Amino acid sequence: MADVVDQHTRSRMMSGIRSKDTAPELAIRRGLHARRFRYQLHRRDLPGRPDLVFPKHRAVIFVHGCFWHGHDCNLFKWPSSREEFWHSKITGNVRRDFESVATLKCSGWRVLTVWECALKGRGRQSLYDVLAQIEAWLKSESAEEVIRGLEADAAG
Repeated sequence: MADVVDQHTRSRMMSGIRSKDTAPELAIRRGLHARRFRYQLHRRDLPGRPDLVFPKHRAVIFVHGCFWHGHDCNLFKWPSSREEFWHSKITGNVRRDFESVATLKCSGWRVLTVWECALKGRGRQSLYDVLAQIEAWLKSESAEEVIRGLEADAAG
């Protein structure tokens, strides 16, 4: 299927997609800051450059977009154009995510992944509930946790 917009328009649209400081990430940052958690952002010395790093808790949080990280939820749909490109791009992201989490855990870091569908879409949870889950995880000893939308939880 051919693209419905010209190359210049598509380039402008794609350049507007953020890799950091996304709306879900900013909402989580504001909420955790209000709950008196202090963190560092996007540390380059850690695998995967986690969105939030809590050195005091030896914990990191990734806030993943469901499309870009290939999440099995209602927000993810394989594109119908340039299928080979997108399959390679998204599966590569998933592979790197897996490797980053494994490396962080081997280095003694605890890892939490918050999926975009937890805060957006049909199965979204309230921001208050997501922040309460994050706070409970930070105060726990759990090595790895995932927060996703309610429909994604029911499916898998």
